[in-house]
Amino acid sequence: MKPILQRLQDGEFLLCDGGMGTCLQEYGLQAGECPELWCIEHPGRVTEIHKAYRDAGSDMVECNTFGGSGYKLAHFGLEDRVTEINRAAASLARSVAGDTQNVLGSVGPTGAFMEPYGTETEEAFHEAFLTQIMALESGGADCVIVETMTAIEEAEIAVRAAKKNTSMTVIASFTFDPQAGGGYATMMGVTPERMAESMLAAGADILGTNCGTGPDHMINVVEKLKSAAPGTYLMAMPNAGMPVLENGHTVFKETPEQMSEKSLRLMDAGASIIGGCCGVGPRHIAAIRDAIDKSS
Repeated sequence: MKPILQRLQDGEFLLCDGGMGTCLQEYGLQAGECPELWCIEHPGRVTEIHKAYRDAGSDMVECNTFGGSGYKLAHFGLEDRVTEINRAAASLARSVAGDTQNVLGSVGPTGAFMEPYGTETEEAFHEAFLTQIMALESGGADCVIVETMTAIEEAEIAVRAAKKNTSMTVIASFTFDPQAGGGYATMMGVTPERMAESMLAAGADILGTNCGTGPDHMINVVEKLKSAAPGTYLMAMPNAGMPVLENGHTVFKETPEQMSEKSLRLMDAGASIIGGCCGVGPRHIAAIRDAIDKSS
């Protein structure tokens, strides 16, 4: 399988998959369970989700490892199984991808804060990210996405750990929210422009934005990233619209047809990789695949 950067340089528009959490819940994941442990305890179900996205037309398989760092797994008493869980997750994804899809290792935020905002050290963050990232590569991932990030310092550590210690393509993706006074920023006050500058300096190959908003706001964020980092490949992974609270549950209401139309606008804004986050399932990805193919 050609590396993602080579595929992009060859002029391909790439389609990633959608959300993992929603699919796991549909397969029976209960509140309080560790999603990543399913890669070991219920590998067949995780594989079925990967296959559903593959059959919908995705060009890459994203590992079920968003919360796979030692910091996150510690909430379930699994901090000593980081390597085992991440390697298993990447192996499952690779078994589905074969030689037709790229395997994307997902690395989410730790949920902790570094000094001086918290008590964690840079060394501790680096060790946590490095352990997870190297396990993903050893399991078969050829690309890593440091995603749903809000803090520059944390994301820089993860990107550098991947860039300096693996041969994987590195994507840095932040979550931006619309601001009352206009523009976009993360909950830590990071703008798309600042994110682009710092992540490229840290070594990221591709810049992205995911979660947080639906495709309408994300189109604007992609335009800002394109302006801030001309010539850099961009990735967009929106939710299925803005979240709505119904009967105590968060739901995402954008239909596959609505998202497929907006995916073309994301491409026009500058994204070379399109996918989905919360609320996006195989039907959304299939509709986006159809829209991309018809537009080419």
